[in-house]
Amino acid sequence: MKKDCTDLIRRIALLIHLAEEITNFCSGSGDNFEKSNDDGSSTSLSSWLDCLSEVVGAIQAAKRLLYTALTFSAYDEEGCAASTEEGTKKLVLQFKHVTTRLETALSNLPYDQFCVSDEVQEQVDLVRAQLRRASHKYESMSNPAEKKLQARSSVKWMINNEVRSMASVDDGDESQHRPRNRDHLASLDSVNSCFDECSSVVHSDTEDVVASRSQDEVKKPLEIEIPENFLCPISYELMLDPVIISTGQTYERSNIQKWIDRGNRICPKTQEQLQALILTPNFIMRKLIYEWCEEHNVKLEEGLTNGKLKKCRSSEDDCRRTPLPIKTLVRHLSFGSVQEQKIAVTEIRQLSKSSSEHRVEIAEAGAIPQLVNLLSSKDVITQENAISCILNLSLHEQNKRLIMLSGAVSYISQVLKVGSMEGRECAAATIYSLSLADENKAIIGASGVIPDLLEILDIGTPRGQKDAAGALLNLCMYQGNKGRALNAGIVKPLLKMLSDSNGSLVDDALYIMSILCGHPDAKAAMGNANSLLVLTDVLKTGSPRSKENAAAVLLAFCKGDREKLEWLTRLGAMAPLMKLAENGTGRARRKAASLLDQLRKS
Repeated sequence: MKKDCTDLIRRIALLIHLAEEITNFCSGSGDNFEKSNDDGSSTSLSSWLDCLSEVVGAIQAAKRLLYTALTFSAYDEEGCAASTEEGTKKLVLQFKHVTTRLETALSNLPYDQFCVSDEVQEQVDLVRAQLRRASHKYESMSNPAEKKLQARSSVKWMINNEVRSMASVDDGDESQHRPRNRDHLASLDSVNSCFDECSSVVHSDTEDVVASRSQDEVKKPLEIEIPENFLCPISYELMLDPVIISTGQTYERSNIQKWIDRGNRICPKTQEQLQALILTPNFIMRKLIYEWCEEHNVKLEEGLTNGKLKKCRSSEDDCRRTPLPIKTLVRHLSFGSVQEQKIAVTEIRQLSKSSSEHRVEIAEAGAIPQLVNLLSSKDVITQENAISCILNLSLHEQNKRLIMLSGAVSYISQVLKVGSMEGRECAAATIYSLSLADENKAIIGASGVIPDLLEILDIGTPRGQKDAAGALLNLCMYQGNKGRALNAGIVKPLLKMLSDSNGSLVDDALYIMSILCGHPDAKAAMGNANSLLVLTDVLKTGSPRSKENAAAVLLAFCKGDREKLEWLTRLGAMAPLMKLAENGTGRARRKAASLLDQLRKS
């Protein structure tokens, strides 16, 4: 609340000239006034002093509040971790109390009787208007039931500080002010008793809020896993109109068309050059998706990202519940309670999955910095929802730049390192999405994410491994990241991927290897007998595309190296290479022929 503290200090500083004029007036005519009005002056003078005391008391309360805000700690007096959110909310209510009290005290001053100049009174009017606006802002930061409960403890805190302040008056002033202090203490006791009497009402209001929220939790939706092949590699959404491009990969038509329209001529997934820009409908995939949707009683337009689809347990009317406006949700992210933040980030996650338009609206409403802050939340669900929101928002090209400008990379890196497994894998997918932009590759690589991506590659789920491999592929396209990847030990997990019986990540591993070939340290790291053995096995038993890529990697590693070429001959690479040179694709035939020529010369 740094800005709130600065604003309050600035507003009080504007009252300096008012204090000077009142001081000059009292020092010049206060004594004469008291003497000339012996019969009726006591009441009038007392009212003057009451008004001044209110102003001074409000300023002293502001001073104590500023000290409390500036020394705010996330730990209580016993050194135990306290709720930062609750402490911040209490400070908000204390700021509201102080601003309201100061504005009221200034409005009750008899400016004419103190002979305050018009210029100074205009300054005071300006301060009062600013205090009123601030009070309204603090008023809107809490919902009614919680506001009642916290206002009780907040105002009591202010009252107790007032009592302690009054008790610290020196002995000379104490005899003069003792009757007045007794009156104050009596009124304070009555206020405290009023708070105690209304506590049951406040608690009942809070129980109603908790009960209503618990009913919402009962209606928490179920998540259905969508098969990985049904998701578009660009948007991670269930494909409605799947099409095949020249590299053999399947995408949602609208997504790949936008990719091509932006001038891209490479495959987003494999990074291969597109030989043609024809989009061929994938009727078999479309039929499989329709059959899966019918089997699970799902409408196609309900397809969501991250491979999950949600079905509601409650009635259709509850499922069609009108969501809160996006600006309201973002405001809850900034100023809401812990529970409001949880609800808001969940709603934003759903909206960001649903359409590209929502992703733009959410970003324009200023949600990205607030979501980035929630990545450091200690609540696992909140953190997972926040990283999912950032992933969904990053699917829009313009949002990638906003996410990078918000300093999100270090937070995403932390989630990737110590978050839950779902959060870590979602962070890997976010890095994959952000690293598609060339200008982000160097920044992300320098943040130290490569070792953590390699860990996901080793222990993650198939979906997480796929995202981690895609992120590593993008990052290694930047020359500076190749050395980082080799130093982090990327060769071992890549060879493990090539030896995997499932074979789902073989092509990804070969793509990364082919990119690393150009680095001076790559041959030393990968050019050993074990690497050549694994690559030769792929050359013998892999898919046509895997054989093509294995031949390309072997050519890069063994070209001009007599020892490695002799190893290849002993491992039996000649026969599969000859077969590939006859029956492979154009690129496969060229690579196989070049490698055979090297083997014959050796």
